[in-house]
Amino acid sequence: MSRHVQITFDAHDPRAQSRFWREALGYVIPGPPGVHLADGADPLEAWDAFLEGIGVPADQRNSRSAAEDPDGVGPRLFFQQVPEEKVAKNRVHLDVRAAPGLAGEERMAALEAECERLVGLGARRVARFEPAPPMGAGHIVMADPEGNEFCLD
Repeated sequence: MSRHVQITFDAHDPRAQSRFWREALGYVIPGPPGVHLADGADPLEAWDAFLEGIGVPADQRNSRSAAEDPDGVGPRLFFQQVPEEKVAKNRVHLDVRAAPGLAGEERMAALEAECERLVGLGARRVARFEPAPPMGAGHIVMADPEGNEFCLD
């Protein structure tokens, strides 16, 4: 029997991380339990109201956040607040499939376009790896706004 996977990130600003990854992956930020969000409603505002209603102090309302695949196919991303800084390269990272089915210059152009979009959202470009057939199709290494490495693949 297979299992569902949630990927958990340590973060200084869980809400900012969930917003970045929502935009990067086309995910959604889920609303609070039992709360129906109207079209266009900000789920983070709904969370503030929900947390205030159950007595969570304002300084603790950014201790966690999440982003989910609206189709329920991809893994849920969970962001938990931690006090320490990131100190080393990730041992696990996400590969964001930004150029499925493409090869060569067409693939790299699609990766570059996605890289530019993500930089506009707060990511940082780290390195570009050129195609090296037969094993390497080419990819771009990036870092999210808190420095977690990921690849555009």
